Amino acid sequence: MTHKEFMAFIWPSLLAMALFIAVPIISVAYQSMFVEHEQIMIETETCGPFGCTPEVAVDQDAMRKIREESPAGRFNGLDTYTNSSHLATDEITEIVATSENFGEIRDRIMNLPFYKALIFTLSYTFIVTPLVIVFGFIIAVVVNSIPSFLKGPVIFFSLLPMIVTPLVGSLVLFWMIDSRGVVGAFLQYLFADPSLSLKASPTLTWVTLFVYGVWHSAPFAFVVFYAGLQTVPSDTLESSMVDGANRWEQIRFVVMPYLLPLATFVALMQLMDNFRIFEPIIGFSASASATSLSYLIYTDLREAETPLFGSAAATSMLTIIGVIILLLPVLFRNAREFNRKA
Repeated sequence: MTHKEFMAFIWPSLLAMALFIAVPIISVAYQSMFVEHEQIMIETETCGPFGCTPEVAVDQDAMRKIREESPAGRFNGLDTYTNSSHLATDEITEIVATSENFGEIRDRIMNLPFYKALIFTLSYTFIVTPLVIVFGFIIAVVVNSIPSFLKGPVIFFSLLPMIVTPLVGSLVLFWMIDSRGVVGAFLQYLFADPSLSLKASPTLTWVTLFVYGVWHSAPFAFVVFYAGLQTVPSDTLESSMVDGANRWEQIRFVVMPYLLPLATFVALMQLMDNFRIFEPIIGFSASASATSLSYLIYTDLREAETPLFGSAAATSMLTIIGVIILLLPVLFRNAREFNRKA
């Protein structure tokens, strides 16, 4: 294929990527440099039969004029990234200077909103992702080994968690762990503690969210691994059986190396998906115990008076940078493997 033919073949994809990926990211990066205009207040009087009462209100005409002159907001540069709602550089400097030990420094930094959300996001990503891969692979191996007449129903029920939308699935589990739900009532009976609640403890809330994440995403890994198992060379498996390999040794030395590229693909998809966890926090009403970077963006855009577009854009850019950092080791590994085979 000549360069001209290659460009003719690939330009629609490049155009779509530029329009739907590059341009939105650039616009978000631009918006993150601006903050909301300061409100111009005016004092008015409301007069009635018993006298006049002074009132302070926003000068809507003046604000409308300012927004027309600068629609993006007031230029703030990189200060949005370093303020107390994000990287909090001044606050961290003050914490380090006034704290007595590392434990106090850690605790105070973890109370800052951005770092509190970042810790939960990273914990969710690095706990749920490997568990999804492991459980998805185990389910795929088990389903591949059962009789053919049972595979259809088993595959159907295995895919149900993935079919249910994340918000609905989290709401269902939220009701189940309630004190009046099946899981919540059973745990109270099991531990003979009528006051036991999975929602009361931040630690149990985190564990519940992790369990939900594995339950919801494991079917995706199962589908990928199950499809890969259908392509494992049968002659290689038969040769390993002739050489005396048992079931575990076949899986370890034949199946797992063959499915390693698929495991890399699942890991990439799950890293990107888990790093933007949002719906379970809403469904579980867990914002008091667990917040994520995506939830911070949501709260900025849900401000009652004025949406904080600049703050939400800065958090979005930091999230994108975090995803890139997480993906770099996997991408570098794939590049080395490709160069080695080439």
